[in-house]
Amino acid sequence: MPLALLALAIGAFGIGTTEFVIMGLLPEVAGDFGVSIPTAGLLVTGYALGVVFGAPLMTVLGTRVSRKRMLMLLMGLFVVGNLVSALAPAFGVMLAGRVVASLAHGAFFGIGSVVAADLVAPDRKAGAIAMMFTGLTVANVVGVPLGTLVGQSIGWRVTFGIVAALGVIGLAGIALLVPDVSKPEGVRLRHELAAFRNVQVLLAMAMTVLGFGGVFAAITYIAPMMTHVAGFADGSVTWLLVLFGLGMVGGNLIGGKYADRALMPMLYVSLGALTVVLALFTLTAHHKVLAAVTIALVGALGFATVPPLQKRVLDQAKGAPTLASAVNIGAFNLGNALAAWLGGAVIAAGLGYTAPNWVGAALAGSALVLAMVSAALERRDGDLPTAVTPGFPAERPVTVEH
Repeated sequence: MPLALLALAIGAFGIGTTEFVIMGLLPEVAGDFGVSIPTAGLLVTGYALGVVFGAPLMTVLGTRVSRKRMLMLLMGLFVVGNLVSALAPAFGVMLAGRVVASLAHGAFFGIGSVVAADLVAPDRKAGAIAMMFTGLTVANVVGVPLGTLVGQSIGWRVTFGIVAALGVIGLAGIALLVPDVSKPEGVRLRHELAAFRNVQVLLAMAMTVLGFGGVFAAITYIAPMMTHVAGFADGSVTWLLVLFGLGMVGGNLIGGKYADRALMPMLYVSLGALTVVLALFTLTAHHKVLAAVTIALVGALGFATVPPLQKRVLDQAKGAPTLASAVNIGAFNLGNALAAWLGGAVIAAGLGYTAPNWVGAALAGSALVLAMVSAALERRDGDLPTAVTPGFPAERPVTVEH
């Protein structure tokens, strides 16, 4: 794998850390600014919405510059956003900093996926995408726990300062290691938008929303589920999230490896297994050891879908994949927001802290159904003859010359 992928992974590590570390620092931030925990939660919601809307916006703005230059500009924006958060004198300023940082998220992963895939041979593209996303998964194992520890012991502002420094390192790595390849000639915004007329692109994005949404339906409420149902102490939640992160790392690498060999079968297996594991989580959540194992499996199976889903979008949006790739990253965050809302709704309805697992299983199962529909449409379109001349048998189609 080229060294340029290391630079992309470092940027992904910083982005993953800033996205998730805030969840462990909400009490400290709320206390410093004198706001409630629900109000401080807007720092999470604002970031997610910034990713959803920022992905297409920043990608469109970057259509006239080279992909390397756009990646550098995005990392610069990320650094500025985290510095604003670290130095914010008021809650509203910090929220603005979070939104600024989030604008870089979707476009970075979207454009970075295209760049990573272009750096390697065709049979290694999903593996290259997985290598870049390894930075995001490792952030959940190393960056988020350490950032939370630093924030709780020294101060949350120090955490965001460190994240900004990571962004500077990522920016330098991109400048030094990523080749300066100009964007393909003839590709314009209308070509990028044309990809969304492809039903397969839309189906892949719907799979992203539902499949990864299934993961977040359960993980968003992992703390009350583990403390109230499984019986873990409050301090154990951090290590349970580390298990989830380790699962993410392994699943991401396995998903990238096997998606290059058989993309759709990899999606069938990962989505099908994720559906079953999430359904079983309703039962295993009552046992400490089984709950811990299940959390790791949810992370592994959830992130095993990421490289094949991202590559599916790139494959189906041939010739103009950049915007579609970035919007698909926004689709992950849209799934997170939708699943968190649905999970909260079933808890509020009095169905218990394990009820979000059923929501997750339903979402993942729906993604599996869409994967089957997508494959069936692809087979049908591949089997359809362009024209059939009378007198010839159906299995001998004649192609019309244009």
